[in-house]
Amino acid sequence: NAAGVACSGLEMAQNSSKIRWPREEVDRRLRTIMTDIHATCLQAAERFGHRGNYFVGANIASFIKVANAMIDQGNT
Repeated sequence: NAAGVACSGLEMAQNSSKIRWPREEVDRRLRTIMTDIHATCLQAAERFGHRGNYFVGANIASFIKVANAMIDQGNT
């Protein structure tokens, strides 16, 4: 699902700035996003004792991201 959500985000970015990227630019940006997601999932899984488990890593990383956003907004 991450690639679909990322593509939607890229599409929204193009629409809001009223520009259109060539397919190669969208692919480059999507590749960067997916590479970052991959690394983040692996790092979170390893940090919490579940090396190589993408499911656990993705859940932990997403929880941390939401928690940090809530803290940044003063919702503790």
